[in-house]
Amino acid sequence: MEGDEFYNQQLGVVMIDSILQSIKDAAGVSVDSIDGTVVTFDNTAFDQEILMHVNAVFMSLRQMGVGPSEAFVVEDNSATWSDFTDDMSIQPMIRSYVTLKVRSLFDPPTSSSLAEAIKNTLAEYEWRLGIECDKYKVEEDPNYAN
Repeated sequence: MEGDEFYNQQLGVVMIDSILQSIKDAAGVSVDSIDGTVVTFDNTAFDQEILMHVNAVFMSLRQMGVGPSEAFVVEDNSATWSDFTDDMSIQPMIRSYVTLKVRSLFDPPTSSSLAEAIKNTLAEYEWRLGIECDKYKVEEDPNYAN
């Protein structure tokens, strides 16, 4: 495995830990097809636009109470999902949420039914992440909900 990959034992898959790289891969920015063969390449043409969206989504997560209490900023390929949280009970959903949200901002779907499905999925993720993070706050401070 490369340095920016890790084996998630809980999920049983190899995952790219670099936030920027995994989002670029999901958005199809770092992958090209030549004669039917998938070739990866280091395309940095869209990095600034993607990073702008990534950091806006992380700010939204912070305002929802998800992740570290201090601002989390991704500047390049070196920032990892583990830097944001090492809590594997929520990290897969955070990865999915951030990726889906950035993808919908960077390359919005042209189909209104797909846009609505993405919107509903994001709303469900926000609700579930909020519930999960509130649960931990109550466990840490029983007076939190009072």
